[in-house]
Amino acid sequence: MARERATELLTVRQVLDELGGISRRTFYRWRQLRTAPRCIRLPNGELRVRRDVLNDWLEERREGAV
Repeated sequence: MARERATELLTVRQVLDELGGISRRTFYRWRQLRTAPRCIRLPNGELRVRRDVLNDWLEERREGAV
């Protein structure tokens, strides 16, 4: 169960909500700057972010992180 949660694929909308409702435009700007969490592009062109990748990305940005 924990493994399933770690490998859960989040939609861009879910990521935006998890990040406090940032705008889609901001997220795609971060992607251009290569500062967004790593994404997976599906064959239909949609993006997904693995839950564990998002959590790691957030942890790296925590203030006072070493």
